[in-house]
Amino acid sequence: MKQVLKVSNIVKRFGGITAVGGVSFEVNEGEILGIIGPNGCGKSTLFNCILGQLTPNEGSVHLDGQEVTGLRPCDLNRLGVSRTFQLLQVFPQLTVRENLILSGQEHRGTMGSRLFGPRDAGLSEEADRMIGFFKLGHLAGEKAGGLSYGQQKLLDAAMAFMAGPRLVLLDEPAGGVNLTMLENLKERLQAINAEQGATFVVIEHNMEFVMSLCTRVLVLAEGRVLAMGTPAEVRANPQVVEAYLGH
Repeated sequence: MKQVLKVSNIVKRFGGITAVGGVSFEVNEGEILGIIGPNGCGKSTLFNCILGQLTPNEGSVHLDGQEVTGLRPCDLNRLGVSRTFQLLQVFPQLTVRENLILSGQEHRGTMGSRLFGPRDAGLSEEADRMIGFFKLGHLAGEKAGGLSYGQQKLLDAAMAFMAGPRLVLLDEPAGGVNLTMLENLKERLQAINAEQGATFVVIEHNMEFVMSLCTRVLVLAEGRVLAMGTPAEVRANPQVVEAYLGH
């Protein structure tokens, strides 16, 4: 199986505090990897080191065998890496369709194409396909700011998968979403993985969401890898139960 992402011995310090203390893992093509752990365990810092928001003190990040450590987020974007944030990144004054087109332009558009190309950058058809896939058809012309929080989360996920990225990193997609919408989100993420072979990594607090969505789970504790395995193996690990599940 082809390796998409390789993270090797990532260390990130802030002054005398080590937020991430030598984390390594790989993500294979078509895989859904979950990263879980208690608050303050280094999940977001690790994500930001992978995504170029932070530069690690040690270690390396490879995408499809190419070293990308410390590359700017916009450069990673062009290489096919997409992400969502804990805080929603939708544009409230734009419609659902317009949000998707804008997101697609970030991945594909050049300055020339934005200045001289068609207004939709040729992405309307793809946006409509994503609207259909994420079951947002009844909301396509609605302004994103008028959607419920759960619907905005669904749109946020759809935007991350616009333009067929190589790798998507989802930062707490389940946060604040009601149970019905959460089931919709999980079902759509499973579908995009099964039907389109999408590869993605999920950081999440919601244990049940991760365990039912992901093929493998990595558990962080105090900036280090505590366990890695299938959801069943992680659930049965006494150290994980003590550090996380028992809370």
